[in-house]
Amino acid sequence: MVVVVDTVSATPLRPRHPEKVNRPDALSPPKPDWIRVRAPNTRGYAETRNIVKDTCTRACAFCNVKTGMPGALDPDEPEHVAEATFKLGLAHIVVTSVDRDDLADGGAAHFAQTVRAIRARCPATTIEILTPDFLRKEGALEIVAAAKPDVFNHNLETVPSRYLSVRPGARYFHSVRLLQRVKEIDPSIFTKSGIMVGLGEERHEVLQVMDDLRSADVDFLTIGQYLQPTRKHHAVMRYVTPDEFSNFEKVAYTKGFLMVSASPLTRSSHHAGEDFARLRAARAARSR
Repeated sequence: MVVVVDTVSATPLRPRHPEKVNRPDALSPPKPDWIRVRAPNTRGYAETRNIVKDTCTRACAFCNVKTGMPGALDPDEPEHVAEATFKLGLAHIVVTSVDRDDLADGGAAHFAQTVRAIRARCPATTIEILTPDFLRKEGALEIVAAAKPDVFNHNLETVPSRYLSVRPGARYFHSVRLLQRVKEIDPSIFTKSGIMVGLGEERHEVLQVMDDLRSADVDFLTIGQYLQPTRKHHAVMRYVTPDEFSNFEKVAYTKGFLMVSASPLTRSSHHAGEDFARLRAARAARSR
């Protein structure tokens, strides 16, 4: 069992998830063989950088990010991220953040500043952003899209029927519309979204999510197995088999996605650099 306690911050023993401390343990079934793999130790050429602090203002049932009231933004962070990108020689970078409902723009300006700083310092580096939903933040999306990231990723996380128990602070159709709006603002930006399975969804609901994303002209879909961070988080309802993932991938391609990654160990930013190269090639092939 994992004890949900933060022993790193300046206030040791503060619960990482105060809202989950008194919840009963949620038991998940044992992991099947296909979910157990050896971690690779090769050097990668893409990196994920989290901005706007490490504390989230929401408390999604699947997420292990620390929750609470975040600190003030670091105005030098965009330049620091750009400098780190340069020193590491990154070909592709993923910039992501927690939800910042406490900020008037949800952190949108900070995203835009970070993208522009990386672009100025590392013009050859391709930039992917993984954003929160900017719920009730008028004009926030437009600020981010104007910075022209190469990929705009926003994850739906689960099917609509599971939102109340899995992602209660978000709104499914708002997230779909967010992705659609990116394409309306700038059709050249690749859009990407992902969901987890194993949270109690039905197959037909996953197929409906595919249709909703294609109606929003989303280019790239990821589907991965949900894994429970601690027993205080949402339980794994079942482990989806590799054959089922393979079927999801085939169906998604027939629906028109440029790229699909569906497997038990698929994660939104895993192999992001390689996937971007394939995504760009797929668009070029389709436009011929």
